[in-house]
Amino acid sequence: MLKNYFKIAIAVLRRRKFFTVISLFGISFTLTILLVLTAFIDKVAGDNYPDRKRDRSLYITRMEEDGPGNMSSSALSFYFLNHYTSSLKIPVKIGISSGFNGTNTYVNNKKIAVNYKYTNADYWDILEYDFTEGKAFNKQQVDNAEKVAVISTDMKIAYFGDESSVVGKYIEADNVKYRVTGVVKNVPITSYTTYSDIYLPYTVSKTDYNDKGYRGGYTGILLANSKSELTKMHDEYEQMVQKLPMESKDFDHIYSHADPYITSYLDTGNENQSGVVYALTAIAIFVLLVMLLPTINLVNINVTRIMERSSEIGVRKAFGASSKTLVYQFIIENLILTILGGLIGVVLSIVILQVINGANLIANLELSLNFTVLLIGLLICLVFGLLSGVYPAWRMSKLNVVDALKAQ
Repeated sequence: MLKNYFKIAIAVLRRRKFFTVISLFGISFTLTILLVLTAFIDKVAGDNYPDRKRDRSLYITRMEEDGPGNMSSSALSFYFLNHYTSSLKIPVKIGISSGFNGTNTYVNNKKIAVNYKYTNADYWDILEYDFTEGKAFNKQQVDNAEKVAVISTDMKIAYFGDESSVVGKYIEADNVKYRVTGVVKNVPITSYTTYSDIYLPYTVSKTDYNDKGYRGGYTGILLANSKSELTKMHDEYEQMVQKLPMESKDFDHIYSHADPYITSYLDTGNENQSGVVYALTAIAIFVLLVMLLPTINLVNINVTRIMERSSEIGVRKAFGASSKTLVYQFIIENLILTILGGLIGVVLSIVILQVINGANLIANLELSLNFTVLLIGLLICLVFGLLSGVYPAWRMSKLNVVDALKAQ
């Protein structure tokens, strides 16, 4: 039966090529947009390099101080993360890093843009960077404020060219020379808490990392022994924050949270606005708008096709075909059309992703169609096919035999 439906579907598609081209274009274009979006979201939310211990980590990215008609929010100070979070019992390690800052360096009179950030030694124990050569700087080097650095693969190529090994060589950043201890695989800039071109010990920072204020330019990662301790670690941090003395009379509340990765990644910087809710709402609205117009267009085309096939429907009903059988056939035909459009959409998506990756529009971001993305694409095809096929199929089932035969 399905074989016959497939043959009929192909015959119908070939009969009106213009409508078929419009339908396939609408389906493939819509799916391409959604697949590219899904690949981006999957990369940002699903890629766990280099924080492969994400399932037992909590992230501290912000502190907010509120008062009557007054609110201030920013990243935290190194002192706060090092002094106050070190009093917590559950975390086995606390990784601390600054946001990345930009500067320029010069090699053979060529200007190179460089992003650098500062870290403590535990940062390298929590995060699992892939070292192509060398290793991270250790606690002793940090404590001694040695001018050492870990650099990314791209920075190695940009600064040292085709040299096979650069460990022990010196790289200049912000007018200071640092000895390279290791080279790591690139991190996409979308992973803003772990991305950088150069990683330096916090003790070589030109800013005062001993400033006892609560807020500054650093973020923290708390590592638990197991996933089962995450809730306790979260609650312990919340209790510690509640006991903090106020820094200023202008404020009467302090908010800071140790959250899972996605929650911290989507933080809006405002305690009263959920980044997760905003992100889900924005994605839902975008998907709805992208799918709505093509679906309506395909519904209209399908209705037109049904009217053209009224004599066929009338004859089949006259010979005993039930409305259920006809509806089933038309939905199968529409799903076949949608899957064909979906295959074209997958091919287009691969081409577009290659173009995006080649253009390096987002630093170090490599988008791809993995199994998860393709599965979501298949589900989108099925939903799209059902949405655009149910109403026309229902219209077809309501056609009267006599009226259908008279129409032709």
